[in-house]
Amino acid sequence: MNALQEMIDHSRRVVFFGGAGVSVASGIPDFRGENGLYAREYDGLTAEMLLSHSFFFLHPDIFYDFYRKHMIYPQAKPNIVHRRLAQMEQAGKLTALVTQNIDGLHKQAGSRNVFELHGSIYENFCMGCGRRFPLSFIMNTSGVPHCPDCGDVVRPEVTLYGEPPDPYFMTGACREISNCDMLIVAGTSLQVEPAASCLEYYRGKHLAVINRDETPADARASLVLHEDIAQVFQKLNVR
Repeated sequence: MNALQEMIDHSRRVVFFGGAGVSVASGIPDFRGENGLYAREYDGLTAEMLLSHSFFFLHPDIFYDFYRKHMIYPQAKPNIVHRRLAQMEQAGKLTALVTQNIDGLHKQAGSRNVFELHGSIYENFCMGCGRRFPLSFIMNTSGVPHCPDCGDVVRPEVTLYGEPPDPYFMTGACREISNCDMLIVAGTSLQVEPAASCLEYYRGKHLAVINRDETPADARASLVLHEDIAQVFQKLNVR
């Protein structure tokens, strides 16, 4: 903890790169843990299958049933990690936040320069006319949601398996990572591409990895903490 605090204190441009583990303390289960979303099968199908581009178009009814039950947590609130990162940005220490999560909790906590690589559950659009819809529209409909204007399917603006991430967010994330002097990677197994490849753009001095399990970035990191992320951020001082 002392080493992590010292790295942050002596850095001018910190970027945070996070994954599902960041939101566990908010009551949202992680994906790849022992009891995570991807460790189970759902009527013989895996989560990766159900959340794929092809499955969405072939079986939208099953997709939305799974999506509403397992991917949306509207009652979740930002935890200490989200709040501390927002404080770091407000203090001028954190220059950007890159997340693989779609829960929108970083923005709820007050972070502004957020790159949501895989989109957000709060952004939805009609595939026909392009009309935008809030999350409440998805939650207050049953089955496959359809646009009241043109009748086409309304889908969440999240990146499904088999789809490329938003190029604007990818480009911005890589730019911020390449320009920072400290990169904190937390709560991610770094197994999802191309998001994980963003780390290849880092050329700074301090790379800190905070994750329960080992990651591919551990070998090149300046500091590795296999600890609970929320407990680590609880002890951090923002100054």
